[in-house]
Amino acid sequence: MATDRLSATFAAIADPTRRAILARLASGEASVTELARPFDMTLPAVSKHLKVLENAGLISRGRDAQWRPARLEADRLREATKWMDRYRIFWEHSLDRLDAHLRELQGEDKRHGRRK
Repeated sequence: MATDRLSATFAAIADPTRRAILARLASGEASVTELARPFDMTLPAVSKHLKVLENAGLISRGRDAQWRPARLEADRLREATKWMDRYRIFWEHSLDRLDAHLRELQGEDKRHGRRK
């Protein structure tokens, strides 16, 4: 179900470490050791974060001998973006209406000789 996938995506990206890992993977695949470098945490801790990202479908793990590179899987992020876009459009329209209302009020102030 798309909603369950969406929930898993948002739960996974709620953590700043996992968002940083995704940002790193956007530039190419990397090993656990490479992904752990910028963090003050153990390799097993980074592996747990990778497991959450993998379970959410945000990354995949390959196998090349001893090296298990992680790579970004953008489809789930695209689904989340599409879902959020509906609300972005709502807020843009709401802000446009607020802007028009404020301009109207400013016009009334000028007509009545009021200053800000």
